[in-house]
Amino acid sequence: MSSLCLILQRIHDAGVEHLLAAGHEVRLATSLEPGALLAEIAPARAVLTRDARVDGPLMDAAPDLKVIGVHGAGVDNVDIAAATARGIPVVNTPGANARSVAEHALALAFHLAKALGPGERAARASDGSFKYRARMIELDGAVFGLVGFGAIGRETGRLARALGMEVIVWTRRPDDPAVAAAGFTHVADLNELLARADIVSLHLPGGAQTRHLIGAPELARMKDTAYLINTARGTIIDEAALVEALREGRIAGAGLDVFETEPMPPSSPLIGFDNVVLSPHVGGSTQAALRRTAVALAEQVNDVLAGRRPAHLVNPEVWPIAAIAEAGA
Repeated sequence: MSSLCLILQRIHDAGVEHLLAAGHEVRLATSLEPGALLAEIAPARAVLTRDARVDGPLMDAAPDLKVIGVHGAGVDNVDIAAATARGIPVVNTPGANARSVAEHALALAFHLAKALGPGERAARASDGSFKYRARMIELDGAVFGLVGFGAIGRETGRLARALGMEVIVWTRRPDDPAVAAAGFTHVADLNELLARADIVSLHLPGGAQTRHLIGAPELARMKDTAYLINTARGTIIDEAALVEALREGRIAGAGLDVFETEPMPPSSPLIGFDNVVLSPHVGGSTQAALRRTAVALAEQVNDVLAGRRPAHLVNPEVWPIAAIAEAGA
């Protein structure tokens, strides 16, 4: 049967085409303002979101809702407990944008290591003396520390190793076999990784367990020549502590694609640092990644609506409930 798939934020046309080819009606939400969205979502059997919040009240406004699809790996914008209590499967797309985000993490590292921002500004100002005061490093032989080792972390590590860096990894598992399988060194203590790494790159999900994992004590353990890269979730870093560490020269710089508040407020002190490079949560926004992610998401939404188990079910405990409910629909 035809189902309304409500897309909260625009996705690649290839994903829309997959939904339409399955016979579904597709609409793009006209507004994310709560009042308007509550009315628009009412007839939906599927909701697709990028980072827009999907909570219990929004789910209750759509009594026939059968699936919530998240464009990307992180699902902290969806109330998973509320969806599970209502028997609604939540699907996501881990790995679909891994290559693009990994490239972005390395791009931020290159930007800092080669002082590209200050250098570009010096060139525009005809400042020939910049080369004598620039603080740059060679990446070959540097220690690259991965905090987290999902699909994006693995791909980032692979690229870092290809550049000649030594890759060390900390995960929340005491002994993660995936790290050894990839040929990297597992470090059991986060503090050890922070002390050893020349570049620390964050690859963890958001949520209560990782909130402010990198705060003042952790920043104090980093080398004063080290760079911090975050393409994961802004809440992993205590931004106030990072600002202080940068002001005091306790780390060499930071490359950030994500922030505690998005979009970043224009009053953020991070904007004023010459040794900070910022991008507006675009690591996974290459055309290739957007296409892969949208298609992977649409395929899973189609699967659930057809009564088939999707490839990436965030709350697998609901699947028998969802399957039975769909069969009787």
